[in-house]
Amino acid sequence: MTLVTAPTPGRPATVPTVAGSAAGPAQPLSRRRRGLPNAVLGLLGIVTFLTGWEAVPRVGLVSTQFLPPASAVLRTLADEMGRPAFWTAVGDTVVAWALGLAIAFAAAVVLGFVVGAVPALRAFTASTAEFLRPIPSVALIPLAALMFATDIRSTLMLVVYAAFWQVYIQVLYGVADIDPVAEDTARSYGLSRWSRVRHVAWPSALPYVLTGLRLGAAVALILAVTAELIIGSPGLGQSIAVAQSSGATADVYALVIATGALGVIVNIVVRVVERRLLRWHSSVRGEVTV
Repeated sequence: MTLVTAPTPGRPATVPTVAGSAAGPAQPLSRRRRGLPNAVLGLLGIVTFLTGWEAVPRVGLVSTQFLPPASAVLRTLADEMGRPAFWTAVGDTVVAWALGLAIAFAAAVVLGFVVGAVPALRAFTASTAEFLRPIPSVALIPLAALMFATDIRSTLMLVVYAAFWQVYIQVLYGVADIDPVAEDTARSYGLSRWSRVRHVAWPSALPYVLTGLRLGAAVALILAVTAELIIGSPGLGQSIAVAQSSGATADVYALVIATGALGVIVNIVVRVVERRLLRWHSSVRGEVTV
């Protein structure tokens, strides 16, 4: 703000100005933060990547035998999407992913709340959990193949094991983070154990639970495709392995792109569910789209 000074001969009085006033209007936030939307920037990034991909084999930096141009791969992907076998493979992968994630999520939530609510039980099972959790799920592939061969159960075994720990650990953290004052208040008002779980424990732990779901969904898809790729159970991974063994390089890249697109869709869906269920939470209410 500029101070007002008394007028003198030949000199007009200085007019006070304040940011945002009529004398000195401030620029709107939208004008000060000019820039391209995130969606446009993301699209430009994809176009730039595809352009570079197209150029690398065209100029001879990499043989087209190992890296076909992007245009050829996209045409192959379009052809694949017109075949029923492609959508059957996508459906097999989605079914294995969804079923395995659902089993892991249900088991982890129930067991996590039971174990987390009893300190002695949590201490009793801590060493076992810390021993089993670091075991890579891919290390179980020989066991899954031995037990179930190429059946979908081999994929489910890996998916459930991998996704379970992602959710279970988050549930334990969520139960441990429950406000003891709120718990004691609910108990003093005579709420039953089920009512305390429903109205106190569950809302407090829900952000952790949904974080575990988001992590578990990504890991479940990775393990589903890995099991199909190595064991040969039905799905996109099996289609990639068949294309690779037959030397169809463009088909391999096309199916890899389809798998990546499926992962993006999974992440978007889980994020939408998370925002909808946590719309009351400060972490979601504070999100601002710039």
